Amino acid sequence: MGQILENKQRIVQAVDELDSQLREIALTIHANPELSFFEHKASQWLTEPLVAAGFEVERGVAGLETAFRATWEGKPGGPTIALLAEYDALPEIGHACGHNLIGTSAVGAALALKQAFPELPGRIIVMGTPAEEDGGGKIIMCEQGLFDEVDAAMMCHPHKKTMVLRGALACVDATFSFYGKQAHASSAPEKGISALDALIHTFVAINSLRQFCKDDVRIHGIITKGGDAPNVVPEYCEAKFILRAANVRELRELTEKVYKTVHHSAEAVGARAEIKEGLVYAERNNNHALAGLFAENLEAMGIEVSDPPKKGGIGSSDIGNVGQVTATIHPYIKITEAGTHTPAFTVATASEAGLVGMNQAAKALAMTTYDLCTDPALLRSVREEFENWKKNKQAEEA
Repeated sequence: MGQILENKQRIVQAVDELDSQLREIALTIHANPELSFFEHKASQWLTEPLVAAGFEVERGVAGLETAFRATWEGKPGGPTIALLAEYDALPEIGHACGHNLIGTSAVGAALALKQAFPELPGRIIVMGTPAEEDGGGKIIMCEQGLFDEVDAAMMCHPHKKTMVLRGALACVDATFSFYGKQAHASSAPEKGISALDALIHTFVAINSLRQFCKDDVRIHGIITKGGDAPNVVPEYCEAKFILRAANVRELRELTEKVYKTVHHSAEAVGARAEIKEGLVYAERNNNHALAGLFAENLEAMGIEVSDPPKKGGIGSSDIGNVGQVTATIHPYIKITEAGTHTPAFTVATASEAGLVGMNQAAKALAMTTYDLCTDPALLRSVREEFENWKKNKQAEEA
Protein backbone atom coordinates (compact mmCIF):
# COMPACT_ATOMS: atom_id res chain seq x y z
CA MET A 1 0.00 0.00 0.00
CA GLY A 2 2.85 2.37 0.81
CA GLN A 3 4.36 1.86 -2.64
CA ILE A 4 1.02 2.53 -4.31
CA LEU A 5 0.65 5.79 -2.41
CA GLU A 6 4.19 6.76 -3.30
CA ASN A 7 3.56 6.03 -6.98
CA LYS A 8 0.37 8.04 -6.97
CA GLN A 9 2.24 10.92 -5.39
CA ARG A 10 4.50 10.82 -8.44
CA ILE A 11 1.39 11.27 -10.60
CA VAL A 12 0.25 14.21 -8.47
CA GLN A 13 3.67 15.80 -8.81
CA ALA A 14 3.72 15.24 -12.57
CA VAL A 15 0.33 16.93 -13.03
CA ASP A 16 1.44 19.87 -10.90
CA GLU A 17 4.58 20.23 -13.01
CA LEU A 18 2.34 20.44 -16.09
CA ASP A 19 -0.15 22.80 -14.46
CA SER A 20 0.99 26.08 -16.02
CA GLN A 21 0.98 24.51 -19.50
CA LEU A 22 -2.47 23.00 -18.95
CA ARG A 23 -3.85 26.29 -17.69
CA GLU A 24 -2.63 28.07 -20.80
CA ILE A 25 -4.30 25.50 -23.08
CA ALA A 26 -7.61 25.60 -21.19
CA LEU A 27 -7.74 29.39 -21.12
CA THR A 28 -6.80 29.66 -24.79
CA ILE A 29 -9.59 27.28 -25.78
CA HIS A 30 -11.97 29.20 -23.51
CA ALA A 31 -11.08 32.48 -25.21
CA ASN A 32 -11.63 30.96 -28.67
CA PRO A 33 -14.89 28.98 -28.43
CA GLU A 34 -15.72 26.81 -31.43
CA LEU A 35 -19.02 25.10 -32.18
CA SER A 36 -19.60 21.39 -32.78
CA PHE A 37 -17.60 19.87 -35.66
CA PHE A 38 -15.68 23.14 -36.13
CA GLU A 39 -13.23 22.80 -33.21
CA HIS A 40 -10.15 23.08 -35.44
CA LYS A 41 -8.09 25.31 -33.14
CA ALA A 42 -8.99 23.42 -29.96
CA SER A 43 -8.12 20.09 -31.55
CA GLN A 44 -4.74 21.47 -32.60
CA TRP A 45 -3.98 23.00 -29.21
CA LEU A 46 -4.81 19.76 -27.40
CA THR A 47 -2.75 17.53 -29.69
CA GLU A 48 0.39 19.70 -29.82
CA PRO A 49 1.69 18.69 -26.35
CA LEU A 50 0.82 15.05 -27.04
CA VAL A 51 2.86 15.07 -30.22
CA ALA A 52 5.73 16.72 -28.36
CA ALA A 53 5.56 14.00 -25.67
CA GLY A 54 5.83 11.19 -28.23
CA PHE A 55 2.20 10.13 -28.56
CA GLU A 56 1.17 8.76 -31.94
CA VAL A 57 -1.49 11.22 -33.06
CA GLU A 58 -4.07 10.39 -35.73
CA ARG A 59 -6.23 13.30 -36.86
CA GLY A 60 -9.58 13.18 -38.60
CA VAL A 61 -10.48 9.73 -37.23
CA ALA A 62 -13.97 8.29 -37.86
CA GLY A 63 -14.29 10.68 -40.79
CA LEU A 64 -14.55 13.68 -38.45
CA GLU A 65 -12.13 16.51 -39.23
CA THR A 66 -11.74 17.65 -35.63
CA ALA A 67 -11.62 14.21 -33.99
CA PHE A 68 -8.30 12.68 -33.00
CA ARG A 69 -6.76 9.62 -31.37
CA ALA A 70 -3.46 10.04 -29.52
CA THR A 71 -1.85 6.77 -28.40
CA TRP A 72 1.07 5.88 -26.17
CA GLU A 73 1.97 2.34 -25.21
CA GLY A 74 4.17 1.57 -22.24
CA LYS A 75 5.00 -2.05 -21.48
CA PRO A 76 3.00 -4.46 -23.68
CA GLY A 77 0.32 -6.66 -22.20
CA GLY A 78 -1.64 -4.12 -20.20
CA PRO A 79 -5.16 -2.80 -20.80
CA THR A 80 -6.22 -0.12 -23.24
CA ILE A 81 -7.61 2.90 -21.42
CA ALA A 82 -9.26 5.82 -23.22
CA LEU A 83 -9.30 9.30 -21.70
CA LEU A 84 -11.99 11.31 -23.46
CA ALA A 85 -11.47 14.92 -24.48
CA GLU A 86 -14.39 17.19 -25.28
CA TYR A 87 -13.75 20.70 -26.61
CA ASP A 88 -16.80 22.09 -28.43
CA ALA A 89 -18.58 25.18 -27.13
CA LEU A 90 -22.17 26.39 -27.02
CA PRO A 91 -23.63 29.11 -29.27
CA GLU A 92 -23.52 32.60 -27.78
CA ILE A 93 -22.34 31.60 -24.28
CA GLY A 94 -19.13 29.77 -25.22
CA HIS A 95 -17.68 27.22 -22.80
CA ALA A 96 -20.68 27.16 -20.48
CA CYS A 97 -20.32 23.39 -20.16
CA GLY A 98 -16.60 23.44 -19.37
CA HIS A 99 -15.32 21.44 -22.32
CA ASN A 100 -12.16 23.55 -22.31
CA LEU A 101 -11.43 21.94 -18.93
CA ILE A 102 -12.58 18.44 -19.93
CA GLY A 103 -10.30 18.20 -22.94
CA THR A 104 -7.32 19.66 -21.15
CA SER A 105 -7.68 17.43 -18.08
CA ALA A 106 -7.64 14.32 -20.30
CA VAL A 107 -4.47 15.53 -22.01
CA GLY A 108 -2.91 16.41 -18.67
CA ALA A 109 -3.65 12.98 -17.22
CA ALA A 110 -2.07 11.20 -20.19
CA LEU A 111 1.02 13.41 -20.20
CA ALA A 112 1.50 12.96 -16.44
CA LEU A 113 1.25 9.17 -16.67
CA LYS A 114 3.85 8.98 -19.42
CA GLN A 115 6.13 11.34 -17.54
CA ALA A 116 5.79 9.53 -14.19
CA PHE A 117 5.70 5.94 -15.47
CA PRO A 118 7.21 5.55 -18.95
CA GLU A 119 7.06 1.74 -18.52
CA LEU A 120 3.44 1.65 -17.40
CA PRO A 121 1.89 -1.67 -18.51
CA GLY A 122 -0.87 -0.51 -20.81
CA ARG A 123 -1.91 1.52 -23.79
CA ILE A 124 -3.19 5.02 -23.06
CA ILE A 125 -5.37 6.76 -25.64
CA VAL A 126 -6.52 10.35 -25.52
CA MET A 127 -9.65 10.25 -27.66
CA GLY A 128 -10.58 13.64 -29.06
CA THR A 129 -14.37 13.55 -29.30
CA PRO A 130 -15.92 16.59 -31.04
CA ALA A 131 -19.51 17.75 -31.12
CA GLU A 132 -20.89 16.55 -27.80
CA GLU A 133 -23.25 19.50 -27.62
CA ASP A 134 -24.75 19.14 -31.08
CA GLY A 135 -24.05 16.22 -33.36
CA GLY A 136 -22.89 13.34 -31.19
CA GLY A 137 -19.25 12.88 -32.15
CA LYS A 138 -18.84 9.92 -29.79
CA ILE A 139 -21.81 8.18 -31.40
CA ILE A 140 -20.13 8.35 -34.80
CA MET A 141 -16.83 7.21 -33.31
CA CYS A 142 -18.57 4.25 -31.65
CA GLU A 143 -20.23 3.32 -34.93
CA GLN A 144 -16.82 3.42 -36.61
CA GLY A 145 -15.40 0.99 -34.04
CA LEU A 146 -12.96 3.32 -32.26
CA PHE A 147 -13.97 2.00 -28.83
CA ASP A 148 -14.19 -1.69 -29.72
CA GLU A 149 -10.75 -2.55 -28.28
CA VAL A 150 -10.91 -0.16 -25.31
CA ASP A 151 -11.08 -1.82 -21.88
CA ALA A 152 -12.31 1.29 -20.06
CA ALA A 153 -13.16 4.88 -20.95
CA MET A 154 -13.22 7.93 -18.66
CA MET A 155 -13.65 11.67 -18.61
CA CYS A 156 -14.34 14.22 -15.88
CA HIS A 157 -16.88 17.04 -16.22
CA PRO A 158 -16.86 20.31 -14.25
CA HIS A 159 -20.07 20.89 -12.32
CA LYS A 160 -21.62 22.43 -9.21
CA LYS A 161 -21.27 19.15 -7.33
CA THR A 162 -18.65 16.38 -7.18
CA MET A 163 -20.25 13.05 -8.14
CA VAL A 164 -19.16 9.79 -9.75
CA LEU A 165 -22.45 8.01 -10.56
CA ARG A 166 -24.81 10.57 -12.05
CA GLY A 167 -27.15 9.18 -14.69
CA ALA A 168 -28.34 10.61 -17.99
CA LEU A 169 -31.37 10.22 -20.24
CA ALA A 170 -31.47 8.81 -23.74
CA CYS A 171 -32.30 11.57 -26.19
CA VAL A 172 -32.66 12.53 -29.83
CA ASP A 173 -33.04 15.85 -31.60
CA ALA A 174 -35.53 16.28 -34.41
CA THR A 175 -36.31 19.05 -36.88
CA PHE A 176 -39.96 19.37 -37.91
CA SER A 177 -40.50 21.10 -41.27
CA PHE A 178 -43.98 22.18 -42.36
CA TYR A 179 -44.95 22.98 -45.95
CA GLY A 180 -48.07 24.98 -46.78
CA LYS A 181 -49.09 27.37 -49.56
CA GLN A 182 -48.34 31.08 -49.71
CA ALA A 183 -51.14 33.59 -50.22
CA HIS A 184 -52.05 37.13 -49.28
CA ALA A 185 -53.36 36.88 -45.74
CA SER A 186 -56.01 39.58 -46.27
CA SER A 187 -57.09 39.63 -49.91
CA ALA A 188 -56.95 35.89 -50.65
CA PRO A 189 -56.53 33.87 -47.43
CA GLU A 190 -58.71 31.07 -48.84
CA LYS A 191 -55.95 30.29 -51.35
CA GLY A 192 -53.36 29.71 -48.66
CA ILE A 193 -52.37 26.83 -46.38
CA SER A 194 -50.65 27.95 -43.20
CA ALA A 195 -47.51 26.08 -42.32
CA LEU A 196 -47.48 28.13 -39.12
CA ASP A 197 -50.87 26.81 -38.05
CA ALA A 198 -49.55 23.27 -38.58
CA LEU A 199 -46.56 24.10 -36.41
CA ILE A 200 -48.63 25.67 -33.64
CA HIS A 201 -51.03 22.73 -33.64
CA THR A 202 -47.98 20.50 -33.19
CA PHE A 203 -46.93 22.35 -30.05
CA VAL A 204 -50.47 22.07 -28.66
CA ALA A 205 -50.70 18.38 -29.52
CA ILE A 206 -47.34 17.64 -27.93
CA ASN A 207 -48.39 19.47 -24.79
CA SER A 208 -51.51 17.30 -24.66
CA LEU A 209 -49.27 14.22 -24.61
CA ARG A 210 -47.34 15.29 -21.52
CA GLN A 211 -49.86 14.08 -18.95
CA PHE A 212 -49.62 10.60 -20.49
CA CYS A 213 -45.82 10.43 -20.29
CA LYS A 214 -43.63 9.04 -17.51
CA ASP A 215 -42.14 11.51 -15.06
CA ASP A 216 -38.65 11.21 -16.54
CA VAL A 217 -39.74 12.10 -20.09
CA ARG A 218 -38.64 15.49 -21.37
CA ILE A 219 -39.87 17.19 -24.55
CA HIS A 220 -38.65 20.68 -25.36
CA GLY A 221 -38.60 22.67 -28.58
CA ILE A 222 -38.32 26.06 -30.23
CA ILE A 223 -39.68 27.67 -33.39
CA THR A 224 -36.75 28.37 -35.72
CA LYS A 225 -38.85 29.80 -38.56
CA GLY A 226 -42.38 31.10 -38.17
CA GLY A 227 -42.94 32.90 -41.45
CA ASP A 228 -41.69 36.03 -43.19
CA ALA A 229 -44.44 38.64 -42.87
CA PRO A 230 -47.74 38.83 -40.95
CA ASN A 231 -49.72 39.61 -44.12
CA VAL A 232 -48.43 36.56 -45.98
CA VAL A 233 -49.70 33.06 -45.23
CA PRO A 234 -46.50 31.18 -44.29
CA GLU A 235 -45.61 28.44 -46.77
CA TYR A 236 -42.68 27.10 -44.74
CA CYS A 237 -42.17 26.90 -40.99
CA GLU A 238 -39.76 24.93 -38.84
CA ALA A 239 -39.28 23.82 -35.25
CA LYS A 240 -36.48 21.98 -33.49
CA PHE A 241 -37.13 19.64 -30.60
CA ILE A 242 -35.19 17.44 -28.22
CA LEU A 243 -36.94 14.36 -26.86
CA ARG A 244 -35.64 12.46 -23.83
CA ALA A 245 -36.57 9.28 -22.00
CA ALA A 246 -35.04 6.85 -19.51
CA ASN A 247 -33.54 4.61 -22.18
CA VAL A 248 -33.42 4.08 -25.93
CA ARG A 249 -36.37 1.66 -25.94
CA GLU A 250 -38.65 4.12 -24.14
CA LEU A 251 -37.31 6.94 -26.31
CA ARG A 252 -38.47 5.07 -29.42
CA GLU A 253 -41.94 4.70 -27.93
CA LEU A 254 -41.98 8.44 -27.21
CA THR A 255 -40.80 9.49 -30.66
CA GLU A 256 -43.47 7.34 -32.31
CA LYS A 257 -46.18 9.21 -30.39
CA VAL A 258 -44.65 12.64 -31.00
CA TYR A 259 -44.04 12.09 -34.70
CA LYS A 260 -47.69 11.08 -35.17
CA THR A 261 -48.78 14.39 -33.66
CA VAL A 262 -46.53 16.22 -36.12
CA HIS A 263 -48.04 14.57 -39.19
CA HIS A 264 -51.64 14.74 -37.93
CA SER A 265 -51.25 18.43 -37.03
CA ALA A 266 -50.07 19.17 -40.55
CA GLU A 267 -52.84 17.11 -42.15
CA ALA A 268 -55.45 18.91 -40.06
CA VAL A 269 -54.79 22.19 -41.92
CA GLY A 270 -53.91 20.70 -45.29
CA ALA A 271 -50.16 21.12 -44.87
CA ARG A 272 -47.37 18.57 -45.14
CA ALA A 273 -44.74 17.71 -42.54
CA GLU A 274 -41.25 16.27 -42.78
CA ILE A 275 -39.16 15.03 -39.85
CA LYS A 276 -35.38 14.96 -39.82
CA GLU A 277 -34.01 13.01 -36.88
CA GLY A 278 -30.51 13.36 -35.44
CA LEU A 279 -28.36 10.68 -33.86
CA VAL A 280 -29.74 8.88 -30.81
CA TYR A 281 -27.86 9.55 -27.56
CA ALA A 282 -28.08 6.40 -25.43
CA GLU A 283 -28.77 6.40 -21.69
CA ARG A 284 -25.71 6.38 -19.47
CA ASN A 285 -24.34 3.04 -18.28
CA ASN A 286 -22.11 3.85 -15.32
CA ASN A 287 -19.60 1.18 -14.34
CA HIS A 288 -19.85 1.12 -10.54
CA ALA A 289 -16.54 -0.65 -9.98
CA LEU A 290 -14.71 1.96 -12.05
CA ALA A 291 -16.62 4.81 -10.42
CA GLY A 292 -15.60 3.44 -7.02
CA LEU A 293 -11.92 3.62 -7.96
CA PHE A 294 -12.36 7.19 -9.17
CA ALA A 295 -14.13 8.15 -5.95
CA GLU A 296 -11.33 6.65 -3.85
CA ASN A 297 -8.76 8.71 -5.73
CA LEU A 298 -10.79 11.89 -5.30
CA GLU A 299 -11.17 11.23 -1.58
CA ALA A 300 -7.44 10.50 -1.29
CA MET A 301 -6.92 14.10 -2.45
CA GLY A 302 -9.32 15.34 0.22
CA ILE A 303 -12.22 15.96 -2.19
CA GLU A 304 -15.66 15.11 -0.84
CA VAL A 305 -17.79 12.99 -3.18
CA SER A 306 -21.56 13.62 -3.08
CA ASP A 307 -24.42 11.32 -3.98
CA PRO A 308 -26.18 12.04 -7.28
CA PRO A 309 -29.72 13.45 -7.25
CA LYS A 310 -32.31 10.74 -6.62
CA LYS A 311 -34.71 12.29 -9.10
CA GLY A 312 -34.39 14.77 -11.96
CA GLY A 313 -31.53 17.14 -12.51
CA ILE A 314 -30.02 15.18 -15.41
CA GLY A 315 -29.49 15.76 -19.10
CA SER A 316 -28.04 13.65 -21.88
CA SER A 317 -24.61 13.02 -23.39
CA ASP A 318 -23.13 10.95 -26.19
CA ILE A 319 -20.89 9.21 -23.66
CA GLY A 320 -23.96 7.06 -23.07
CA ASN A 321 -23.19 5.39 -26.39
CA VAL A 322 -19.61 4.70 -25.30
CA GLY A 323 -21.02 2.97 -22.21
CA GLN A 324 -22.87 0.54 -24.45
CA VAL A 325 -19.52 -0.56 -25.95
CA THR A 326 -17.11 -0.64 -23.01
CA ALA A 327 -16.80 0.04 -19.28
CA THR A 328 -17.32 3.79 -18.88
CA ILE A 329 -17.65 6.53 -16.28
CA HIS A 330 -18.51 10.22 -16.52
CA PRO A 331 -17.78 11.70 -13.06
CA TYR A 332 -18.13 15.37 -12.13
CA ILE A 333 -15.98 17.73 -10.12
CA LYS A 334 -17.26 20.87 -8.43
CA ILE A 335 -15.91 24.23 -9.60
CA THR A 336 -18.80 26.61 -8.80
CA GLU A 337 -22.31 26.90 -7.38
CA ALA A 338 -23.67 27.93 -10.79
CA GLY A 339 -25.41 25.50 -13.11
CA THR A 340 -24.02 24.48 -16.48
CA HIS A 341 -25.18 26.10 -19.74
CA THR A 342 -25.36 29.52 -18.09
CA PRO A 343 -23.23 32.67 -18.49
CA ALA A 344 -22.10 32.25 -14.87
CA PHE A 345 -20.71 28.81 -15.66
CA THR A 346 -18.84 30.25 -18.64
CA VAL A 347 -17.09 32.59 -16.22
CA ALA A 348 -16.37 29.71 -13.84
CA THR A 349 -14.64 27.61 -16.49
CA ALA A 350 -11.94 30.25 -16.81
CA SER A 351 -11.75 31.03 -13.09
CA GLU A 352 -9.15 29.94 -10.56
CA ALA A 353 -11.64 27.45 -9.11
CA GLY A 354 -12.21 26.04 -12.58
CA LEU A 355 -8.50 25.62 -13.23
CA VAL A 356 -7.98 23.98 -9.84
CA GLY A 357 -10.84 21.60 -10.66
CA MET A 358 -9.17 20.76 -13.96
CA ASN A 359 -5.94 19.96 -12.11
CA GLN A 360 -7.82 17.70 -9.69
CA ALA A 361 -9.65 15.98 -12.55
CA ALA A 362 -6.38 15.27 -14.36
CA LYS A 363 -4.93 13.72 -11.19
CA ALA A 364 -7.98 11.53 -10.57
CA LEU A 365 -8.08 10.38 -14.20
CA ALA A 366 -4.38 9.54 -14.15
CA MET A 367 -4.52 7.73 -10.79
CA THR A 368 -7.54 5.66 -11.82
CA THR A 369 -5.80 4.73 -15.07
CA TYR A 370 -2.76 3.72 -13.03
CA ASP A 371 -4.98 1.47 -10.87
CA LEU A 372 -6.34 -0.33 -13.92
CA CYS A 373 -2.93 -0.79 -15.51
CA THR A 374 -1.15 -2.07 -12.42
CA ASP A 375 -3.78 -4.15 -10.58
CA PRO A 376 -5.25 -7.00 -12.68
CA ALA A 377 -7.87 -7.73 -10.00
CA LEU A 378 -9.26 -4.19 -10.21
CA LEU A 379 -9.34 -4.34 -14.00
CA ARG A 380 -11.05 -7.72 -13.85
CA SER A 381 -13.81 -6.39 -11.56
CA VAL A 382 -14.46 -3.52 -13.94
CA ARG A 383 -14.59 -5.76 -17.01
CA GLU A 384 -16.71 -8.43 -15.33
CA GLU A 385 -19.30 -5.85 -14.34
CA PHE A 386 -19.49 -4.59 -17.92
CA GLU A 387 -19.70 -8.07 -19.43
CA ASN A 388 -22.47 -9.05 -17.01
CA TRP A 389 -24.40 -5.90 -17.88
CA LYS A 390 -23.96 -6.68 -21.57
CA LYS A 391 -25.28 -10.25 -21.15
CA ASN A 392 -28.30 -9.03 -19.20
CA LYS A 393 -29.09 -6.40 -21.82
CA GLN A 394 -28.86 -8.93 -24.64
CA ALA A 395 -31.18 -11.25 -22.72
CA GLU A 396 -33.71 -8.45 -22.26
CA GLU A 397 -33.65 -7.60 -25.96
CA ALA A 398 -33.91 -11.22 -27.11
